[in-house]
Amino acid sequence: MFSNFTTDIAAVVVVLGVMILIHELGHFMAAKYFGVRVLTFSLGFGPRLFGYKHGDTDYRVSALPLGGYVKMAGDDPSQEREGDYREFLSKPRWQRLIIVIMGPTMNVILAVSVLTALYRYHYEKPAYKEETARIGAVDPESAAAKAGILPGDLIVRLGELKNPNWEDAEIKILTTINEPIPVVISRDGKEISLSVTPRPVGPDAIGDVGWGPYFPAFINTVDPVMPGGHAGLKPGDQILELDGQKIYFRDTFPQTLQTGKGKPVDLTVQRGGQVFHAKMTPVFNDMDGEKKWRVGVTFRSPMVVRQLPWGEAFTTSLDFNIRNSLLTFQVLGKVLTHRMSARSFSGPIGITQIAGEAFRAGLPQLCTIVALISMQLAIFNFLPIPVLDGGVMLLLLIEGAIRRDLSLRVKERFVQAGLVILLLLVVVVTYFDLVKTFQPS
Repeated sequence: MFSNFTTDIAAVVVVLGVMILIHELGHFMAAKYFGVRVLTFSLGFGPRLFGYKHGDTDYRVSALPLGGYVKMAGDDPSQEREGDYREFLSKPRWQRLIIVIMGPTMNVILAVSVLTALYRYHYEKPAYKEETARIGAVDPESAAAKAGILPGDLIVRLGELKNPNWEDAEIKILTTINEPIPVVISRDGKEISLSVTPRPVGPDAIGDVGWGPYFPAFINTVDPVMPGGHAGLKPGDQILELDGQKIYFRDTFPQTLQTGKGKPVDLTVQRGGQVFHAKMTPVFNDMDGEKKWRVGVTFRSPMVVRQLPWGEAFTTSLDFNIRNSLLTFQVLGKVLTHRMSARSFSGPIGITQIAGEAFRAGLPQLCTIVALISMQLAIFNFLPIPVLDGGVMLLLLIEGAIRRDLSLRVKERFVQAGLVILLLLVVVVTYFDLVKTFQPS
């Protein structure tokens, strides 16, 4: 547990360090381009640990690693100015606006670039996400079960989505809570109109209706000394039925074996173009410290894994980032209107845990998390909250519209309000992080 904690801390320091470096580099490059004198480029806050000075700029690493900043000459309206044309406030508003915008813009560029590079050499996702939304399993007593949805049903409409794939269907469900969603399913050639109401589940309180995707039971391995091996099953076979009941979701197979408690089973199996029956009696044995009824087969977890050409990798990365950005605004809107819980957001503790898990999972997962967090950082900084980049942008746009500077008193009140908002936001997300950590269900 301690090793995981140290890994989480190390991972989030590196991940956020890279993102903040890129973010501040955007401000820095734009400031240099427009001739603004940059006094400090710091990775981290607090006391200076080490660095070097080149020209006007002190390039430093500071004690607190979760942050960073660029200090420009004349960027604080409350301080006395020297009247130097290289001061930030001496520049035209449109130049100052570009300098501010370039920070979060660099995070957008980072998110798209990281996934483009990843997808060029390793594009991976569960195969079912790209397939039509056919129901494979329905939990008893779930919203889907109460609505009358059955395994094998094909979703032809879900809310405003027509013929959705599973990825679209999952996003629709997890971002909807306690609101009925019209569903049209196709069953035996007939279309049936129903309605499901997702309920909040899990530590993030996301929507769930209790259904799962169609997941065919393709055999991955067969133990030759177990009943499946004796019955002649082979890797690549698909189990179509168990005792005459169709298998739409592979996990229902081992579940049914446990329910049967050793009762002989009759499997309908497809191998190539051939369909045959295989009868066997499960055995109760120990595997990895757990005793269960088994026949000695494991099932595939089909994944789409391929390398994309650069052009397709870029468009796929762009699509991924756009979809997740729109999803962020959708969730934010629902949280603000009390249609979703703020538990769906992650604060410093949650981000640390996510970064650590991604690091342990491998490079593809880490790259994906870097892209997601970088885009979230960009969106957060674009929000018109005082003290953030978005708040500075808002003030510059207001001043540009009225063609004069706002008074120092107005700007100070604006910043004070922003600090209060930011502090409350940190407290709220940290509280929910703690709740999710110590009371996960």
